[in-house]
Amino acid sequence: MFVAGNIVVYPAQGVGRIESIEQKIIEDASRAFYVVRILSNDITLMVPVSNARNVGLRALTTLEHARNILDGFNDHSPFSRYTGQNWNRRYREYTERLKSRKLADVANVLHELLLLGRGKELSFGERRLLEQAMSLVSGELAIVLDSSEQTVRETIQQTFVLSEMQKN
Repeated sequence: MFVAGNIVVYPAQGVGRIESIEQKIIEDASRAFYVVRILSNDITLMVPVSNARNVGLRALTTLEHARNILDGFNDHSPFSRYTGQNWNRRYREYTERLKSRKLADVANVLHELLLLGRGKELSFGERRLLEQAMSLVSGELAIVLDSSEQTVRETIQQTFVLSEMQKN
């Protein structure tokens, strides 16, 4: 259970702060809701306390896991997971994975899109997914690593620039 002031992660929305826990009467029953303000866009969500786990509301990742996620971007091995698969199917799978409660799943989408972007120009939809994944990953890592989101973005992007330079 969370308390007001906790920093949490809501899948596909990002990092937020629990501003309060409010009681609302719905269908003649009193229900508790977390009022969560998403930090990146100032959206306010009401998440039923009884359903918070089911929708994926979770605490921030650990410092060790955050460092492992960041280190994972140093792996530039080519992958053939989507060879022959049309963009529509990839898009649907990436969209579903961005809703995951696991930071590693979201980071994987970002990693794969960055790798795809090295071999071809990304489509508009791919670029949009890349930006969403980058925002979700960098937003959480920045808080956990006590850094700025811009610094985390640059660190992730720099690993791909350096690996391209080392290949040449």
